[in-house]
Amino acid sequence: MATQTPLVNRDRLDQHRRRAERIGDDFFLHEEARLDIQDRLSMVNKSFADVAIVTGFPMLWKTWFPDATIICDTDTLDLAEQSYDLVIHAMSLHWANDPVGQLIQCNRALRPDGLMLAIFLGDETLKELRISLAEAEIAISGGLSSRVLPMGEIRDLGGLLQRASFALPVADKMVRKASYKTLNSLIYDLRGMGETAALSQSSRRFTPKSIFNLAEQIYSENYSQDGLLIATFDIVCLTGWAPDDSQPKPLLPGSAKARLADALGTNELKLRS
Repeated sequence: MATQTPLVNRDRLDQHRRRAERIGDDFFLHEEARLDIQDRLSMVNKSFADVAIVTGFPMLWKTWFPDATIICDTDTLDLAEQSYDLVIHAMSLHWANDPVGQLIQCNRALRPDGLMLAIFLGDETLKELRISLAEAEIAISGGLSSRVLPMGEIRDLGGLLQRASFALPVADKMVRKASYKTLNSLIYDLRGMGETAALSQSSRRFTPKSIFNLAEQIYSENYSQDGLLIATFDIVCLTGWAPDDSQPKPLLPGSAKARLADALGTNELKLRS
């Protein structure tokens, strides 16, 4: 039986990340993620003694959370069962070959009533670049290459928490815009953050410069403001708790002690059987 090829080539991804650690001087998306996480934790009336952070950039996140245990975001996470009060999956779930499996492992690593925060890039990320490159490649090559990582929509991502058996699941997102003088400056930033293509099916052949030139022209004509190219970054946050008896539970059907009609101050219309 043939083995299915994983979506993401981990060797290529790790290579990109090592390069980013050497040249990266502006991890502004990770900075946005860190600030959002700290803001969310400040609103939780609970202390967290044992914290684990799952990330592809251990040095960066260790600087921000020096007391946390840093875990590499490999397919099998080095997380001991029921060992943490808080697990943060930091800016790498969009690169997971099995995102549900990653969340399940995070859930198992939590003690009862422990919190999991997963923050990562969503489907609106780089939509301008995706469209411009696709149109340029179709116009010049007559087809499309697998060069852009597919990302989940917010309505689907919330379901991942339920599949991973988290209690009180919440999915939300924030949208950030950045501006660039040229397409090259945008690509340079993506390389500096380790966010360039690492798909198993991506072609390793050299992309003709004519495709990038046409893509920049399409980008400028459709997605620019004041002479600058606008890039969208969609940052999703999934919040879930390890199940515990102390957590609020939904009421059972038929357990209400008051009529809805009374609460609304209206008359109840009985339907004919």
